[in-house]
Amino acid sequence: MQDDGYFGEDIAQRYDDDAAVFDPEAVEPVVDLLAKLAGRGRALEFGIGTGRIALPLAQRGVPVEGIDLSRAMVARLHSKAGGADIGVTIGDFATTVVERRFSLVYLVFNTINNLTTQAGQVACFRNAAAHLEPGGRFLVEVGVPRLQWLPPGETMLPFHLSEDHWGIDEYDVVTQALTSHHLTILDGKAERRSVPFRYVWPAELDLMAELAGMTLKTRWGGWKEEPFLRTSTSHVSVWQMPASA
Repeated sequence: MQDDGYFGEDIAQRYDDDAAVFDPEAVEPVVDLLAKLAGRGRALEFGIGTGRIALPLAQRGVPVEGIDLSRAMVARLHSKAGGADIGVTIGDFATTVVERRFSLVYLVFNTINNLTTQAGQVACFRNAAAHLEPGGRFLVEVGVPRLQWLPPGETMLPFHLSEDHWGIDEYDVVTQALTSHHLTILDGKAERRSVPFRYVWPAELDLMAELAGMTLKTRWGGWKEEPFLRTSTSHVSVWQMPASA
């Protein structure tokens, strides 16, 4: 049986409940930019999940395919209107191959951090490059590590506090390990979940892209093409393959 990792049935069945993430005001700028970058070509999403981005992008007329490790998440995608028309290959997006080339490969919502080793992240860039047409682009959305917020000697930073959810990030500055701890109240019961990640710096991503044969085309501070500044908490970066071999 395929291992769904940290995104099994228990997570998949309530993944779409986060109204803020699925709000049109959050989704539409993402889809606008991806459609612009894809042009008349095809797009491949690494970590397609339940189709938060892929479905509205397909509705814009962009042919979309995906790679995802979680059968449970993909089942949710395929149960939605239009979801059955989106082809998904089950597997690790760092190494899984789709027998087609694309004008755009994209990876959003910090998903690059799900690869918990530098080697895995390097492999992801190489896999993206292998799926791109000449001149094709690879887009990554990811947060900027918040290490400047850490008091000296501390390792924990809260990122969300509400009546029914506490979220705390735990950093290891030696290994670049990042563990997100979640304490959620469901039906009056407390549920704890910890998910491992690896945080990565913009300059480190640029080197990964260079190793894969791509060069940085642009880096924005958000989906509306805002400038990337020293105060930016995340970035949307695009690397490009050479126009010819």
